[in-house]
Amino acid sequence: MKYAFFPGCVSKGACPELYQSVMQVYPRLGIELAEMTTATCTGAGVLQEKDLRLGDALNARTFALAEQQGLPIMTICSTCQGVMSQANHRLTTRPHYLQEINGLLREEGLTYRGTTTIKHFLWILLEDVGEEVLRQHITRPLSGLRAAPFYGCYIQRPTDALEFDRHPDRGKSLERIIEILGAEVVDFPGKTRCCGFPILTINKKNSLTMVATHTRDAQSHGADIMVTPCPLCHLNLDGMQTNAASQEQTSIDLPILHLPQLLGLAMGLDTKSLGLNRNLISPDSALAKIGARL
Repeated sequence: MKYAFFPGCVSKGACPELYQSVMQVYPRLGIELAEMTTATCTGAGVLQEKDLRLGDALNARTFALAEQQGLPIMTICSTCQGVMSQANHRLTTRPHYLQEINGLLREEGLTYRGTTTIKHFLWILLEDVGEEVLRQHITRPLSGLRAAPFYGCYIQRPTDALEFDRHPDRGKSLERIIEILGAEVVDFPGKTRCCGFPILTINKKNSLTMVATHTRDAQSHGADIMVTPCPLCHLNLDGMQTNAASQEQTSIDLPILHLPQLLGLAMGLDTKSLGLNRNLISPDSALAKIGARL
């Protein structure tokens, strides 16, 4: 299984522990990666609000680079997955638009033929690696740990662009991974809602309220940790949790783990090698439940 690896901006910047943890787990699963070092940011939905054509051109360029290698794209960012999936959907369902965008790529000698597949690491674990192989690599089952899934927005909708019609199990993929790894799934209403990150700089108060709502809700349902496949969600839920608790005059202490960190724990990897010491909300108490520590 070989993929053109699109790590995204945040895993190389504000959340380096995400990149660090996925680098630890993927070789053990028979995955081969060719990192896309010349690809650009997806635009994260923000650019698209201002200039959709420019955003689609940037993503078409990334798709063309992967297409040249004959590889599907693997991303570890839900926001990247959503934005790229939407761009690819527009390009592959509107031939004249694809032709227009290719006119912009021509200066770089690139052409996108519309054949690139974009898959989040979460989906790859279930659809390509498979449950049987995953179970073979679990040396430290997460039994006794209660984990709340948090998808965020972009990896759940729009379902047509994300191909939920062809892969209906994607809507429950994070819960399935948690179960395979041996932890107990803690369901709560906010798992597919926005984390608040997109409005952090324009409406900080509401953004922090959203952080408090999601984390308190998961905690009130008995969660020891929350796990997310989105680094932007992680930035807000982990990085702004203390601020959110202060604003709402409440106590919140819910560790937020990246998906590869949770996987690495079940695979018996060292916690520091997974970057868990970088998480702002300490996972110490949760780690103790599975016999691990920082």
